[in-house]
Amino acid sequence: MTSLNLPKLVATDLDGTIVRPDETVSGFTHAVFDRVRAAGIPIVGVTGRGPRLESLSRMDLPHADLLVLGQGGRVVDLRTRTVLRDARLPGAVVANVIEQLESHLGPIKLIVEALDGEREPLWGDETDEWPYPDDLLVKDRKWALRHDVIKAFIRTPTGDADRLLDEAKEIIVPGVAEVTHAGLGWVEITPPDVNKGTGLAIAAQALGVKPEEVLVFGDMPNDIPMFQWAGWRRVAVENAHPALAAIADEITFSVERDGVAVYLDEMLKRA
Repeated sequence: MTSLNLPKLVATDLDGTIVRPDETVSGFTHAVFDRVRAAGIPIVGVTGRGPRLESLSRMDLPHADLLVLGQGGRVVDLRTRTVLRDARLPGAVVANVIEQLESHLGPIKLIVEALDGEREPLWGDETDEWPYPDDLLVKDRKWALRHDVIKAFIRTPTGDADRLLDEAKEIIVPGVAEVTHAGLGWVEITPPDVNKGTGLAIAAQALGVKPEEVLVFGDMPNDIPMFQWAGWRRVAVENAHPALAAIADEITFSVERDGVAVYLDEMLKRA
């Protein structure tokens, strides 16, 4: 049984929040998450990484009871190996969205994530701007969009993801798709009502936990929906995007200084 001074669920983003720029998670962070579990508090990893990176996500957060992947599109209960959500966006819908965006904004680079097998490739336009080129196969856009997609990535020549996100929200009709960004310089398009907030809600329901009992950690605009949903405490790391920091209840140390682990360590000591 958890203390009344503790949340009933801890949910955390991965990259930039507990996974450091060198793509590692500190031993201290792992040890603190072990103590969180020992205190009877379940843990959920909530990440923009697609299902194709589930194994990597499990390695970075082996303490997780559930994973919310693909900005909320795939929810996996690791206790039972049950998929609780598997959302897809028809390629034809993505094609229409891209056509609308390009009619307003000019040429856009497009990458789609349609495959969910371990480390399977993304498909997309030829580009030097994708940070993980080994994961990308250049494919004809019409061919790629014949498939349902988990999410799509778009980029304008300026690489200004904040501006593109604002513009895309103005252009894309509500209920057609959602858009966000995770700090890679690309805006991500997901199915309607698919975001980290709705994904975390599914995970919490599986655990019998209410929003006001959930503590969340994050760093980027894609974490905003889960910050808006959770209610026990919303904590941003010091390196967080200003849009997320503005709605956080607290700011902890940066990911390089193990801010999430420091916060949890102090929380457990006070309980």
